[in-house]
Amino acid sequence: MSSFDRFLARPLVVAIPVRDEEDRIAACLRALGEQERASFDHVVLLLNNCSDDTAGRARDAARHLPFELCCVERLYPRAFAHAGTARREAMAIAAGLAGPDGILFTTDADGAARPDWLAANLRALAHGADVVCGRAEIDPLEALAIPAHLHRDDDAEVAYATLLDRIHHLADPDPADPWPRHVEHSGASIVVTAQAFALVGGVPALPSAEDRGFLHALRRADRRIRHAPDAVVTVSGRTVGRAPGGMAETIARRVLQQDEMLDDSLEPAGDCLRRAQARASLLALRDARLAGLPEAGALSAYAALVSLPPRLVGRWLEERYFGTAWARVEAESAALRRHPVRRAELARHRDEAERIVRRLEQAAGTRTPKAQRQPGVAAAPPGPHGTRPPGIPTLPDMR
Repeated sequence: MSSFDRFLARPLVVAIPVRDEEDRIAACLRALGEQERASFDHVVLLLNNCSDDTAGRARDAARHLPFELCCVERLYPRAFAHAGTARREAMAIAAGLAGPDGILFTTDADGAARPDWLAANLRALAHGADVVCGRAEIDPLEALAIPAHLHRDDDAEVAYATLLDRIHHLADPDPADPWPRHVEHSGASIVVTAQAFALVGGVPALPSAEDRGFLHALRRADRRIRHAPDAVVTVSGRTVGRAPGGMAETIARRVLQQDEMLDDSLEPAGDCLRRAQARASLLALRDARLAGLPEAGALSAYAALVSLPPRLVGRWLEERYFGTAWARVEAESAALRRHPVRRAELARHRDEAERIVRRLEQAAGTRTPKAQRQPGVAAAPPGPHGTRPPGIPTLPDMR
């Protein structure tokens, strides 16, 4: 039996938070029921304070679906009636149905998974991922209602985010997430093994950005995360949404007035390079320590570069997961403090990012590639680290 078939044989359960989606839920469920090569076992709908006939429409659709539909209706207190609470409970119910060997999928109720969505996600899992982030594309017809300048701005922002991701890939490659990949972390398309889900305690009940919070927790626990370009869900382009801080609210706000700053995950290209090199160097220190090699001043040199006391860095290197150690360094280091990027200055930052990418690509083409290594943020489960040449690698020039 192939790796793909072994994952296909596991319990496959989808969790969807839903709020007043009577016009879209049937299409969402039909898309899940028309997957190629396999079918889901269960789909869980967590109806979060619905005031329309979403439940009735879902149950009508269930008669024609190849999976069991579980509709759970909740009336949360107003302060907790958000997507974070709903997705957390939906995923917890799905985990109970799937069992410890199952695979958990989550998407949005206004989304329609492409027919190969299930297969694309299982392929990524079969190649060693614990978590798969897919892409969310706006419905082409609904996209026509969004002003053209917003599409151009979004294209420019995504292109810059991709350049920064390319810098990370070249300066600190992740064997679990090879190029090409994408930069999205959307609840419209996340897949996770039940074991990884249980390890981090499920989805955080955040009022917004619960998807990013979930991925951050998985990274801190060294789960292998794949950003699969071929796992795609089509979502609505509406400007009146259900989730505060979601895509619809963002589009509506930007129609009235474009944001001055780019997404807060983006930063100047030089800062991005410094961050990637700092992470790679910390991983080298961790590998050397686990191998019992002498640090020979490398710890002090690294601590000086990230403006932290050596004793703190040394203590954090003892964390069970490398991802936790890196999160502590990143949070406490003044040298790694994030600086926002103004939209008006994007062209300058893009040019700098392109120069850095060219320099890194040229360097990669003239020197021996780094040995493949297993540990890292979202790069491997706990256990023996991959091989690395004896000695502690020289710290990079973090400029």
